[in-house]
Amino acid sequence: QVQLVESGGGLADAGGSLRLPCAASGRSLSSYGMGWAREAPVKVREFVAAISWRGGSTVYADSVKGRFTISRDNAMNTLYLQIDSLKPEDTAVYCCAARLRNYGLGTTAAAYDTWGQGTQVTVSS
Repeated sequence: QVQLVESGGGLADAGGSLRLPCAASGRSLSSYGMGWAREAPVKVREFVAAISWRGGSTVYADSVKGRFTISRDNAMNTLYLQIDSLKPEDTAVYCCAARLRNYGLGTTAAAYDTWGQGTQVTVSS
């Protein structure tokens, strides 16, 4: 059984940076596409970023392009999300996800079948 555990969230100032790791256990995820989504209060889960199994291809939501960077270390079975130039509207629970039942990049939250519990990011203005 695959488990995804996010960390690195917390309270940050607008304009600052955070790096969110997502550690996978139970199976190597090196053959699968992975991604990040976020859930803000009273909003639906929003796709943020996706990365191919080797890391050679990435996709970002328009709202985060140029500020967020997704990466992965398959040897460590870990996914990362680097968030720069934080904005108050980035406040949300950030969840990592894997596509274990399909190949390729998932560019919507619905494309993922395995999720972590999430880590809270709160940005103060």
